[in-house]
Amino acid sequence: MKLVLASASPRRAEILRNAGIAFETHAPILDESRRPGELRADYVRRLALAKARTAASSQRESADYLFIGADTVVVAADEVLGKPESPEDARRMLCLLSGTVHEVHTGLAVVRRPGAMEGVVEEITRVTFAPLSEEEIESYIATGEPFDKAGAYGIQGIGGRYVTRIEGCYFNVMGLPLARLWLLLREFGWKESAPE
Repeated sequence: MKLVLASASPRRAEILRNAGIAFETHAPILDESRRPGELRADYVRRLALAKARTAASSQRESADYLFIGADTVVVAADEVLGKPESPEDARRMLCLLSGTVHEVHTGLAVVRRPGAMEGVVEEITRVTFAPLSEEEIESYIATGEPFDKAGAYGIQGIGGRYVTRIEGCYFNVMGLPLARLWLLLREFGWKESAPE
């Protein structure tokens, strides 16, 4: 049985590689807009499942595959934060996070093909941020790190210096809750290949 990560995220791929999990990648293109009134839990689960299903629909081989989809948002002051669209947007997000506790929500989906087996869950991690000065915010934005990350920071990079506490899965903050994924893969019948 082969695994396919339905994502272009280098961080998600790194998590799987570091965990010794062999996989292929197929990054589907789809509309990631949030629907009016859509709850954050429904939003991340819907997108995770859509990514896995889209990748699965392009599979032409008859071998058994598991497709992994994930979508992550940061929630601060009851606002859902995706990836910043500009330096001003990144600044606004970092000001919201400064000196507060926020939540990272990841929808995680596994789809098995052939067959119709599908599963989707949500993982939540609470993250405490240190108070940031204007100078720290500007300096961080200048690194370019905030721009491809939900909530405008990367815990595994420079942004990690501002995280004073986490409650929950560290890997969830990076975008792929590893322990939760491991359990899902086992439920779907995936077994590690023996080393060659």
